[in-house]
Amino acid sequence: MSQSLTRALDILTLLGEGPASLDELADRLGVHKTTVLRLLRPLVDARFAYHDDSHRYHLGSRVFDLAARASEQRSIRTIAAPHLIAFNREYGRTTHLAAREGDAVVYIDKLESRDLIRMYSRVGMEANLNSSAVGKLLLASLPDAELKPIVATMDYTRRTPNTIVTPEAYLDEIAVVRAQDWATDREENEPSINCIGAPIRDATGATVAAVSVSVPDVVLPFDELLDLLGPLRETCAAISADCGYRPR
Repeated sequence: MSQSLTRALDILTLLGEGPASLDELADRLGVHKTTVLRLLRPLVDARFAYHDDSHRYHLGSRVFDLAARASEQRSIRTIAAPHLIAFNREYGRTTHLAAREGDAVVYIDKLESRDLIRMYSRVGMEANLNSSAVGKLLLASLPDAELKPIVATMDYTRRTPNTIVTPEAYLDEIAVVRAQDWATDREENEPSINCIGAPIRDATGATVAAVSVSVPDVVLPFDELLDLLGPLRETCAAISADCGYRPR
């Protein structure tokens, strides 16, 4: 790779950390600012960078366009698959990957457990919003202006004695999910089935999917299921990293 190309990529990497002046970029790269300016000009012309009225440089719209296209070319299911397979192979529990489709939350992948007991869920099936961990996670990521109309009109069918059946109780649950950044389904969707879930984020920080682990209480009590929370969150963090997410 040529030195000029390497330095141009280094400039884009630095701008990814935040806006910078010509002097700041030169200092970070250890070169004269005329060299940086020579490299910036074609980047600005091609919209990979731009400078504002304060003469500070930023990433340009072309970078975000390419990032979006890259994301489209690698679906979340494809990105998540090797991580979920490794997790499922290690722990042997039913694992779901879910994403939003409009106001619905749909299972887009499922890995079966090594137990003889099978969940009735399937790929393409909608998750119950008021009683599933993935439903709570994906709705918790929405701004209140978008969340509250959904919560006001969603199905509150009672499926077990533990099911959340009022908008007020559901919003209280969402507040808990937002605070801890993971969710539970404690026999809310099916009797004797407990579930924990964690979010997957893309390069913008938006929650684009959620992963859950479901286990019958007779196989693994809820307190022991919580032992999988750490590995689950690590798996979701690895998937998020592959989606371009970088925690601030």
